[in-house]
Amino acid sequence: MNKYKDLITIGKITSVYGVKGWVKVFSFTEPMDQILDYTQWFIRNDDDWRTIEVDSGRSHGKGMVVHIQGCDDREIAKRYCGYEIAVEKTALAELEEDDFYWHELEGLIVWTTDNQKLGRIDYMMSAGGANDVMVVKANRDSIDKRERMIPYLYGDIVKKINLAEKRVEVDWDPDF
Repeated sequence: MNKYKDLITIGKITSVYGVKGWVKVFSFTEPMDQILDYTQWFIRNDDDWRTIEVDSGRSHGKGMVVHIQGCDDREIAKRYCGYEIAVEKTALAELEEDDFYWHELEGLIVWTTDNQKLGRIDYMMSAGGANDVMVVKANRDSIDKRERMIPYLYGDIVKKINLAEKRVEVDWDPDF
C-alpha cells in the first residue's frame, strides 16, 4: 500500500534565496500565501517522499520565500530545489457547495449540454486572473481528436459537475 497516495501537490521549490537556507517557492494555492497555512510539507524529487517543517515564510515578488526548519545554509537549501510540495488531502480546507479543487476536476469527462463527449480534463491552469481554464484532451470516445481549452466559468459555461459520475457538463460549441 502506498502511504503517499492521498497527497495533493500545492507548489514547488524553485531555487535558493539568500545565504541562510531560505528557498523560493512557486505556490499553486489561491491566494498564493495560503501555502504557508500548511507547516508540514511532503516533498518529492522523483519518487522519494519525505516530510519537512516550514518555520517561516513570506510573499516575495510574484512568489514566496520560506525557511525550512533546520536548514540554515545555502548549500543545504540547494538540495531542495526542484522538489514538489504536497500536503495530505485531509489537510485541505472544506469548500462550499459548487466549489472544487483542481485535483477533483482533473480526469473528469466533459460533455456538452447536447450530450456530445469532448474528452477528459487533462489539467487545469490559471489564465492570469481572468478565470481558470480546463484543458480537455480527446479520448477514444470523443466526438473528434481535438484538444480544447474551455474557460472554467461555473454557472455560465460549466453547467454541472458530478464527481460521483466523473462528469462535467458544459455549454460549449464543439466547433470552437
